[in-house]
Amino acid sequence: MTEIEIFVEKDEENQLPIPTVWRPIFVSIVDAFVNKDYSLSCEIDGVASVSKETANHIKEYIEDYGEELIQLPNETWESSICICMGGHWDVLIDLWTAGEGRSDLVLGARISESTNGYLVDIEMVYVP
Repeated sequence: MTEIEIFVEKDEENQLPIPTVWRPIFVSIVDAFVNKDYSLSCEIDGVASVSKETANHIKEYIEDYGEELIQLPNETWESSICICMGGHWDVLIDLWTAGEGRSDLVLGARISESTNGYLVDIEMVYVP
């Protein structure tokens, strides 16, 4: 089955699926979190550095949640969303755990356009 490409849209009225071009970045971010690299020491292209404070909050929230975080399956794109807020997009990526599958945890991020494409700022991991 061929995946349908989802393009970046500046629609300020509707929540939209995560554009195809952004998905590999979020897969890499979650892979780092699965490996307990909450500060993203692996330096992912297109991702802003994560402050020590934000990394600690992410670590604590995932640990307090009490489930083992796993890599993002393709199904995550069926429920993860973004919305354009004028100069940036707010993004919510559904996270998955070994025990639950799709969990209540989400990765919240902000994406802005940059000279090299897009820049992802990780804001938090939490239960909305």
